[in-house]
Amino acid sequence: MGHLVGKDIYRSLAQTIDGTPVRTPDSPAFQAMLKALYTPREAELICRMPYRPSSLARIAGVCGAPQDEIRPLLDALCEKGLILDIWDGESYQYMISPIVIGIFEFTMMRTGGNLPLKQWSGLFNNYMFGDSNFFEANFGDGQQVSIMRALPYESVIAGDHVEILDYEKASAMVEANTIFSIGLCSCRHEKYHLGKDCHVPMETCTSMGGGAEFLIRNNFARRIDKAEMLDILDRSKDFALTLSTDNVRQDANFICHCCGCCCNLMQGIKHTGLTSILVSSTFIAVVDSDECNGCGKCAKACPIDAIRMEPRANTQVDHGKRKLAAVTAESCLGCGACALKCPTKALKLHKRDQRVFHPADSFERVILQSLERGTLQNLIFDNPNSRTQEFMRGLVGGFLRLSPVKRGLMSETLRSRFLSAFRKAAL
Repeated sequence: MGHLVGKDIYRSLAQTIDGTPVRTPDSPAFQAMLKALYTPREAELICRMPYRPSSLARIAGVCGAPQDEIRPLLDALCEKGLILDIWDGESYQYMISPIVIGIFEFTMMRTGGNLPLKQWSGLFNNYMFGDSNFFEANFGDGQQVSIMRALPYESVIAGDHVEILDYEKASAMVEANTIFSIGLCSCRHEKYHLGKDCHVPMETCTSMGGGAEFLIRNNFARRIDKAEMLDILDRSKDFALTLSTDNVRQDANFICHCCGCCCNLMQGIKHTGLTSILVSSTFIAVVDSDECNGCGKCAKACPIDAIRMEPRANTQVDHGKRKLAAVTAESCLGCGACALKCPTKALKLHKRDQRVFHPADSFERVILQSLERGTLQNLIFDNPNSRTQEFMRGLVGGFLRLSPVKRGLMSETLRSRFLSAFRKAAL
């Protein structure tokens, strides 16, 4: 490999990570974080790697270095969670970790050894909630495709004949898998080292299938069986945690068990008001005003403050019911945490009138994320060391950033045809 020196390594690394499907605006806080996590040699390798998942042989070829030189660097980066190793059934494909889900989660899931966890926690918090505009860069321009979506609690869905699709049932997702893992909740672990005392257990990050295999293989989580996975779901119901998962309809790889006080995505919603940071389920909480006793437990349970207690218009109905819960429809996650805490069962989840879009699979989600955030050209022309591809990235990127083009490709009319053509080209 060639050699970048000094601060140029980390400036280049910042630009490289910013080119993934999750934008990472550069800032002093981001530079400090990169220097704490990556050695200069690791940073140089990532700057020269392709954006698409690639084999060891391709990475070595693109970087112009022997495989024996590249392999130990890749192994070390995988152990840190700074590169993802994906088993495709025949060999490992390596991919640069985005900030989320990736660098943040896997760094804060690490255990053992003399790790500077308090330092890392401060660096991540300063970056996400400081002056970097991290959330605004990813959702401030009306972007709708996020990495995660809320799951509804099935027990609080109204009616016996409401259609609940399998991809919105935590129970069905568990039943469809045989390999499971559990590790530290990265958000809760971060907040612990920042001095926050949360009542929820630390070990709550559960994964399934290929996601679980990745975490177990790289020592970020331990293997559990299906019975323990179901026990953890029951425990989360008791705590009225919000269940969230991969924003796809097929092959979701994890279930997060989130509290509003620690979850960075939900903190991001409250911090910025950008509700698409965590995509809602296809359900919404609805209040039965006759049953609501005005106790306010639902408002306290809502992780993003989407429920407020308002004075009743007519307090003569019942002198004990002076307040009524009111749900902010555009903010509601449709998780059902509020309904779990409602003593009178006045809150239930109902199907939304407006359709909620969830991508079919990870391929579709990544393509749409990249299109929304102006980085799709990096996946099409993914060799950072090719001058020809650099020119094409600039040309195609400029075209895709045109508002009429982006709006057209993201519209429901053209989206399916665009994705179908892109999928065929990728095969």
